[in-house]
Amino acid sequence: MPLSYNHQVTLLKDILNNHQTDCCGTVAECEQLERLVKSLMVNTQVSQNMKNILQEIYQYSQTGAGTADLDQHIISHQGNLSQWVNEIDQFS
Repeated sequence: MPLSYNHQVTLLKDILNNHQTDCCGTVAECEQLERLVKSLMVNTQVSQNMKNILQEIYQYSQTGAGTADLDQHIISHQGNLSQWVNEIDQFS
């Protein structure tokens, strides 16, 4: 059973919040972010503003999944993580 739009957005925010508060994460979480973003990008409920944010999150997750030091990647994006969550709250 696929996740609803609201559940997808909640899961997306949860992973981003965890990265922001824990300053660490896993490749599996980055891959999950990629799948969530792909699914949300084709959803007609998603505004263009939200799609712009999702594109940034997709880049973040792709780079994170391929980096040798994921924790450092997450730490270097601390400002973006909280900003993305705030913007998702605004546009979703």
